[in-house]
Amino acid sequence: MELYLIRHGQSTNNAQGTAQHNRVRDAALTETGQRQAAALAAYLAAGSRREIAVRYYPDTYRQEGHLGEGIARVYCSAMLRALQTAQPVGAALGIAPEVWVDIHEHGGVYEEDGSGQRVGAPGLTRAEIAAQFPGYTLPDAVTEHGWYNRPYETHAACQGRAIAVAGALRAWAAEKTAPPTALISHGTFLDSLLKALLGALPGSSHFYFHYNTGITRLTLLADGRLGVHYLNRTAHLPDDLLTA
Repeated sequence: MELYLIRHGQSTNNAQGTAQHNRVRDAALTETGQRQAAALAAYLAAGSRREIAVRYYPDTYRQEGHLGEGIARVYCSAMLRALQTAQPVGAALGIAPEVWVDIHEHGGVYEEDGSGQRVGAPGLTRAEIAAQFPGYTLPDAVTEHGWYNRPYETHAACQGRAIAVAGALRAWAAEKTAPPTALISHGTFLDSLLKALLGALPGSSHFYFHYNTGITRLTLLADGRLGVHYLNRTAHLPDDLLTA
């Protein structure tokens, strides 16, 4: 199974850096983020078909031409910035994005109360997502009461969620029928997911950075082995669109 892990485009919260004076609970893309998403979409529609196909065997590997097919399945989180990033990608690839609630960012949807405590918030409702992103496939977990509706998520809980998502991905790979798949997710969650896939959880001794719309490509084999082709690729972005 060919797997592309992709961070969303720059959000309004990202653009504030560490200041976060005007942080919102479910940030939208900035104009820069929209341009990043458009560049990502164009690259995936063309560039992924030029990727070299490398197959792994016991004690060796070999090149077997190029990938005959591009990405055929696109998942995104239910957070606004990921939904927006998936929109041009789905259009460019001719694929209706699917919302996967469990690939949301660490912490979930939250806001700070008067004492500085982080309090969970509902997130977008089913009707709101359907209105803004027609054609997206929505799971039952996205309800009319919002998709989150939980307390602020701890880092340990995020890592546990990443382990569960990694297990689901490995199960798909074991079936040997999963097409090339993209997950449009978030920086801290992608760090945890990579660690889960590489057997490095629990733990926080290192961090896998993804710039906005950075791409990591992996191959998950049916026997459980994993190939890492590249991490945080940003070749689709000109210098003025490279943001963290």
